[in-house]
Amino acid sequence: MAADVEVAFRMFERWRQENFFKYMREEYALDALADHGVESADPTREVPNPHWHALDIKLRQARGEVTRLSALYGLKAFTNVESARRTMRGFKIANAAQSRNLLATLQRYVNLEAKRATVPRRVPVQDVVDGSVIKLATERKHLTNLLKMVAFQAEGDLVRLVTPHYKRATDEGRTLIQSALASAADIDVTGDELRVTLVPLSYAHRTRAIAAVCEALNRTPKCFPGTRLRLRFAVGPLPSSSS
Repeated sequence: MAADVEVAFRMFERWRQENFFKYMREEYALDALADHGVESADPTREVPNPHWHALDIKLRQARGEVTRLSALYGLKAFTNVESARRTMRGFKIANAAQSRNLLATLQRYVNLEAKRATVPRRVPVQDVVDGSVIKLATERKHLTNLLKMVAFQAEGDLVRLVTPHYKRATDEGRTLIQSALASAADIDVTGDELRVTLVPLSYAHRTRAIAAVCEALNRTPKCFPGTRLRLRFAVGPLPSSSS
């Protein structure tokens, strides 16, 4: 029982990881290039051997052909008319061409299998590329990925804040937060505060949910980076025609 629970937990964690990377690729362009610079890479790093891969393709094709010819040969033996060929020897003589073709294909399969066994499955990358071994520069990419993951975490925190105030938060929470973050806003400095006033969203219930998030943020004093101005968030008044 404990083993089953552990397997289920690992599968759940794997799904979470896959969903995370899928979301990051679609919403945060995680796979986008940060720059086109290159730097030297480890030439001894092992990669899949293309020669082994080519032999493996041929081997699988030969295996499929052996299976197909064996099935045809077996079907002919099963449907053999005994009045025409009473013995197996007679059957083999009548189907000598197919038998030779099957044996030749089987021998080709055995030879390919033996040849693949002599080829390493992975080799140093320097053995399969021409010229210097390079890779895309990593410093800027790591920095942009870090910023994107921090933004994702902040988005998740805002979703948790809006959940008590938005019935469809499970399905639409992140979409709502994205809409709010992408909306226009007025920024005013008043005394020791920096006021950020968002424009109302398309629907009143969404606007009220974001207003509740603003109130929650205001209960935790935060200053705008590099200043002593306290951040204050709000949502502008709803138009009279909103529903």
